[in-house]
Amino acid sequence: MPIVRTLSLIALVWLAIAAYHILQQPPNPRPVALGGPLPAQTPLTPTPRARFTPTTRKGYYNIDVVSDFTLPASKALIFCGAGRNLHVRQDRDKLFRRGFSAVNQTHMIAEIEHWPTDNPPPGWRSSLKPSQRAVILYQNYFRDSFGLPWAANSLKASETVYKTLPGAPASRNTLHQACHELSGACVGFGDCPPTGHQSTFGHIVLDIENDPTPVFNRQEQVNLYTFMAKTIRGRISPQTKLGSIAPVPHNSYGYSRAQDYTAQPDWLWNTPARHTATSRERGMPDDILGKSFADYVDFQMPGTYYLYPEFDYSIDHTGNRSRHWLAALLGEQEVNRQLSAKPRMAWHWLFNTQNDKFNKSAKAEHPNPPTVAEGMAVFFWFTGAYGVLFWDDHIDLLPDQSTPADPARQNLGNDRIYACYEHYVHGLWRLFRHHSDLFNGRETYLNEATDCSYDGGKTWVQYNANQLKTRDLPFVRAIVNGNQILIAATKAYARPDQTTNVMVRYVQNGYLFYTSLRLTGDQIFLGRATMPRLR
Repeated sequence: MPIVRTLSLIALVWLAIAAYHILQQPPNPRPVALGGPLPAQTPLTPTPRARFTPTTRKGYYNIDVVSDFTLPASKALIFCGAGRNLHVRQDRDKLFRRGFSAVNQTHMIAEIEHWPTDNPPPGWRSSLKPSQRAVILYQNYFRDSFGLPWAANSLKASETVYKTLPGAPASRNTLHQACHELSGACVGFGDCPPTGHQSTFGHIVLDIENDPTPVFNRQEQVNLYTFMAKTIRGRISPQTKLGSIAPVPHNSYGYSRAQDYTAQPDWLWNTPARHTATSRERGMPDDILGKSFADYVDFQMPGTYYLYPEFDYSIDHTGNRSRHWLAALLGEQEVNRQLSAKPRMAWHWLFNTQNDKFNKSAKAEHPNPPTVAEGMAVFFWFTGAYGVLFWDDHIDLLPDQSTPADPARQNLGNDRIYACYEHYVHGLWRLFRHHSDLFNGRETYLNEATDCSYDGGKTWVQYNANQLKTRDLPFVRAIVNGNQILIAATKAYARPDQTTNVMVRYVQNGYLFYTSLRLTGDQIFLGRATMPRLR
């Protein structure tokens, strides 16, 4: 009998483990059998592709691989990439006719777009509209300019002064002062309002990255982040939008795992501020009690930089923890869209980020493959996201430099080939040059509710990014606006000679739309149709 009881106990343990893993999986959509013949199909009109020869020059890219186009007014695309100097002095507005809507301060032109000192000439005014200006505040702004070591070390949170208390000696080394002095940005643009200084950037983005901290220190972190966001909010124009690389509701770190879909919001995102043993004596005000960081920011920034495995077509990408460029791109947005209604803006970088734990990822030397670069610029906007911060670790490019003698400097900065930028801009051009009218605020993003059939119309399923990845199926996403449907599709990592079939339907709101796609290789398909109504 003891043996039987032991076996029963083992069986219960295994059942519990199995039940746990089942609960970690998002519910699979039940295949819907159609029954009877398929309705008439409506062909899609493929979106044109520009013809261009990608550059092979180092330290250079050609922004004229496409013609003029602009981003829809409802979207934002901030340029913080490399090489604006390649063209901007000849035509400083061209960047805004290649899909970008704003430029980061470090990439602006001194004395033309912004004044590099606090004392511009009387009557001077920047040529950039506020919506075309952005600034990123890194750790060093708080740590070096205001003597706040907390920006680099979260364990200093309990020592950080919020603001100087009445009667105490004045000090510049406070979080309040660091946030307050942001209001002086309008001086450099020559557009301070009559009511006093306030920041006139269109976007302010925090990139402090000190958010991980032990549990015992979490409330201190919550309080400082909430106070910081609220204080900045009071020093900026009504048109300025505020966001931060962290915290976000959930960070999947590029894995697009099934369990990410059952995650809860990160503690630093929406935990309310509460006083600690020393917060009052350090100047924490009562007006942030019960509020959280999420209450004061305008947008969240879920997204991930790629590592080299995402670019490697020779390995398998279908495991739950496998790294997959498109599943990561879409999955991060799908998860965070469910966790917060805040608009989403992701960071995009077209080279691998550095992480020596991953193959060929020690240096940022590998550009996105052409399809990945183009696909980022297309599929991301099908998630209903608000914007992108287009980032690079290099700023000015000097073309055709000789290969550095130091191997550690090779394939970095000027020694890179930037054709990936051309493919990215080409993706933007395909989407927004030809379909900008669909992004007018009345569109519906189907996301994982895109209805697909992989067996010729016998059954129909709706899969999230993880389910498409682990089933090794083509990715299809759709946007509907009135009687118009726009579809993006690709079979990620497919061989050039491989063909894949998939059907898409939209049978809602009085429309009866069916179509078939035949995908070639891993090319990014983009097509549009006018949907017929139910008779």
